[in-house]
Amino acid sequence: MEDRSVDRLGPIAFADMSAAQQVAAQAVIDGPRGALYGPFVPLIRSPELMAAAQKMGEYLRYRSAIGTRLTELAILVTARQWSQPVEWAIHAPIARDYGIGEAVIAAIAAREQPQGLLADEALVYAFCMQLQRQQRVDDATYAAALAAFGEQGVVDLMGINGYYTFLAMVMNAAQTAAPPSAVPLLPE
Repeated sequence: MEDRSVDRLGPIAFADMSAAQQVAAQAVIDGPRGALYGPFVPLIRSPELMAAAQKMGEYLRYRSAIGTRLTELAILVTARQWSQPVEWAIHAPIARDYGIGEAVIAAIAAREQPQGLLADEALVYAFCMQLQRQQRVDDATYAAALAAFGEQGVVDLMGINGYYTFLAMVMNAAQTAAPPSAVPLLPE
């Protein structure tokens, strides 16, 4: 059995980073995130990739056409589908703060169908689950998302799923540790 507790690509002291790494790290630190954490710890090994990823992520997380509440819901669905504890630890409290109900968050964590979703939340949940599980979205769900969010919103929703899947893959392969404050942890 593998030891998943070993962080394969842990933090690098700023002074030990290359010049390119320092520039990329400083851009994250100076941006809305305010620190180098989570997926950016392993990604700093490829500063150009990290710079491109963080720019896309900054748009999707903070300015997507579907708004922060629905973005956070989509992130939770993605984190759960990839069993990604760092994404979950970061985004479950944010989702809660933006109005995603505790029962909804708990159901997603337990891999259960959430009850009591608002209409836009149910649509985002269905869209994300189809995209994550079936690698496509059926015509009815796509048409409903298009009517609700417009083309930019649908593209942003697809982008959120893809971006947070990318981050989940990086952190799962790197075995990035969830922060000690992550309580409760995302179940396996």
